[in-house]
Amino acid sequence: MFDPKSLLDQVLGAGSSGASGKAGSDDLMRRGRDLLSSQRGGLAVGGLAGLLLGTKTGRKLGKTAVTYGGLALVAGLAYRAYQDYQAGKQGRIEPHRPTDARGTDFRLEAPKGTGFDPAQAPGGEARVATALLSAMIAAAKADGHIDAEEQRRIFGKMDEAGLGADEKAFLMDELRAPLDMDKVVTLARTPEEAAEIYAASRLAIDPDHRAEKAYLDMLAARLDLDPALVDEIEYAVREAELS
Repeated sequence: MFDPKSLLDQVLGAGSSGASGKAGSDDLMRRGRDLLSSQRGGLAVGGLAGLLLGTKTGRKLGKTAVTYGGLALVAGLAYRAYQDYQAGKQGRIEPHRPTDARGTDFRLEAPKGTGFDPAQAPGGEARVATALLSAMIAAAKADGHIDAEEQRRIFGKMDEAGLGADEKAFLMDELRAPLDMDKVVTLARTPEEAAEIYAASRLAIDPDHRAEKAYLDMLAARLDLDPALVDEIEYAVREAELS
């Protein structure tokens, strides 16, 4: 049976120990490592298509960040960014200061019962995890079309990672579908989910190329995110890389 939460863990290489309260199983983490490639300082994270193709190591999530389950990681990044955004509006922190000036205490816990708690989201955790996966795959396609040969190579990587038939079917359906930002935007049912969808999209790609940056800029605008909040999400992602 397709478990979007577990698949999100594998894609992000997350949930390796108990910071999220739900440690990943040995089998889950083995499959995640097979999919992502283990690197010093954390598991490599780049565009989803690049990861499945095995052609791009991308950025790295730090050791602390990968201890959180994938859903908890994204929710925590969005919540942390939102808290810093609110603090900046109230003058309690200096906005736009360098990431390393914020200190070394990197914690990602979205309080239960809030709008950032996936368990409280409309449709539940499985729907949110599916939405985040779809958003990440869409972002990974922002720099160009994935052709039939690349799709065959991706399918081979899925076999190597031991993904089930339902997981492979979901990923391939999403990868084959045309890039549709309207669909991504409608996945956000609340302002908190809008921030989470943007955070997941930013985790999926590193906007070094013009097309990727343009995609993220347009996504933020379509999700109606304040530019200052977008900046805080960027800083939160960078902290996750260094944690």
